[in-house]
Formats: sequence, structure tokens, C-alpha cells
Amino acid sequence: MQRVLSTYLFIHRKLTPALLAEIARASIPAVEVFCERAHFDYRELQEVRELAGRFSEERLRVHSLHAPTDRDLVPGRESGAPISLCDLERIRRLDAVDEVKRALEVAEVIPFRYLVQHLGTSRDSPDPRKWDAAFSSLEHLEVFAKQRGVTIALENTPGELATPENLRQFIEETHLEDLRLCFDIGHAHMEGGVEKSFQAIGELVVTTHVHDNHGERDEHLLPYQGNINWDRTLKAMAGAVLSGLPMALELKEQALPGLDQASVTSALRAARGVFDRLEQALADQSPGPSGARTPSG
Repeated sequence: MQRVLSTYLFIHRKLTPALLAEIARASIPAVEVFCERAHFDYRELQEVRELAGRFSEERLRVHSLHAPTDRDLVPGRESGAPISLCDLERIRRLDAVDEVKRALEVAEVIPFRYLVQHLGTSRDSPDPRKWDAAFSSLEHLEVFAKQRGVTIALENTPGELATPENLRQFIEETHLEDLRLCFDIGHAHMEGGVEKSFQAIGELVVTTHVHDNHGERDEHLLPYQGNINWDRTLKAMAGAVLSGLPMALELKEQALPGLDQASVTSALRAARGVFDRLEQALADQSPGPSGARTPSG
């Protein structure tokens, strides 16, 4: 099983060389770096270069970047002004595209394979005008990403817009054939169900977000702390995971029960423990038809 840890776990901390060293010492081989400027300032070339050197020293691989989702996010707040590729206001949409391009430019210094991208916000409806706006944004970004060796992976998110089925239909109808999908297990659980959702899009999925909830709020809990049935989930995904589909753990620091929030070591110990548990559960599964193939970029 490919283990990846999203730095979303430390979103309210600065991504420093010391933090990267802690992650590497926890025997976690790869990360998804969350592009939130107070955490990782993807616009600041000197910061990017400094972290590039430390990634190399620690032999820590950057599997993916998560595209910025909000402007002006500050500590203690869950969100700022949203960045949306399907904004109907052209100026705001072009500004969003420019912001995503700045994140993609990180690949010129720190190579990574996937950019995980939200299409819009949870409040967006599947308005045809929004799909047209998304096409306009992604037609350009797909080329920009490919020139840097990056594949954009659209993430299924809560709400009516970016459901797994809608994302699949969008890719098929627009013929943006280099786009792929990031399957968010927690979001799928809140909407149409994990197994059904993965079955609908499996062959387009190249990376994942792994976390738990109780079906109502996007809690980003440790697996087995919510009510997702992980035995059924892993059975549905076993073929793809055993073929190389990465399992990227995306947790909220404050959602780790019983842990000292100030303790990076404790948080990483919990992450490593749940990786071990998922891997053992996966080993107990017999690979069955998953509708998935080996991920491709």
C-alpha cells in the first residue's frame, strides 16, 4: 500500500524543515502538501527552494499538492474567501486560475505528480453555466500542468456540484482527457456512499483522500473513528490499491481524539498506526472486481 500523508494535518502550523524531518522520522515516505500560504507559501520562491532541499535530504517524496481553496485564511478560521474555478464572475474566475497556476509552478522546483483540485464550493449548484466556467478554467490549466509534468486530479466534494458521477460526466463531455480524479472517501460517505461512488469512477481515480466521519459533517477523523465501514470500503478498493493507487491520509489535527494538539509526534504516531491498521485490513481482503485499473497519469 502506498502511504501518503497530507500536510492538512498541520494546516495551522508553518511547514518547516523541522516538521518535514519529523514526518520522515515517522517512516512516512510521501506527502501531499496543502497550498495554504500561512502553512506553505507556494508564491515565495525562497521558501519553496528551502523546502525542496529538505525534501531531498530527508528522502521525503512529494506525491501531490492540494491546490489552494481559500484566500486570506488565518489561524483559528476554517476558511477565507473561496477560490473557485467555476465562479460566474469572470474576473474572480481568472484570478482563481492565476492562483492555481502559481501552485503548479512549484513543480519547477519541487517535482510532484498530481495537483488535487476542487472544482467549486459546497454551496455551488450544478448550474450549466458553472460547468462552462469550469471548462474554460481547466482547458487552460490542463495544458499548463502538463507542461510541468503534473496531472490535475479533480476531487469529489460535498454538495451537488462535484459528485463523482458529475465529475466523470464532465471529463467525458469536455474531452479534457488528461484530467483525472482524486477519490475522497470521507466526502463519498457523506453523499452517495463509498462503494457506489468508487464503482462509478474507479478507472479515473489516480489518488485518494482517506478520512472518516459520521455521515453528516466533514470531520476528517482517523479511519475507524467515524461510521464508515472500512472492511467494505477496502474490499471495494482492494484491486486498485494493490495495483498502486496511493492512500493519502487527510486528517484534521483537532479531530484526533485524546491527543495533545501541540504534539507533532503524537499526531504522526496516530497516522502511522492507522496506516498499519489499514494495511493489515487490506491484506485480509481478497481482491475482487473493483472496476479500477492501475492508476495512470
